[in-house]
Amino acid sequence: MPKKIPMRQCLGCREMKPKRELIRAVRSPEGEISLDFKGKKPGRGAYLCPDPACLARARKSRALERAFSAQIPDEVWAGLEAQMQEAPKEHG
Repeated sequence: MPKKIPMRQCLGCREMKPKRELIRAVRSPEGEISLDFKGKKPGRGAYLCPDPACLARARKSRALERAFSAQIPDEVWAGLEAQMQEAPKEHG
């Protein structure tokens, strides 16, 4: 029997994709928001395609703020964009 592939929805494009292809954004128990390329950080997770356009779309629609039930300051968005730019292309 083939192994089941976990699927997650990208907050930007709203497409279901295999979990390993997506980048996990995480809100730690302390309230800090960052990108989690290994998928191991503790906290509330939300998923995005490794595409800056999906991050921009999620920002415009406030999808990340809804997922984390928290306001996200501009400097955090800038940090997420920077992390996305320097992201390892082959993560996971």
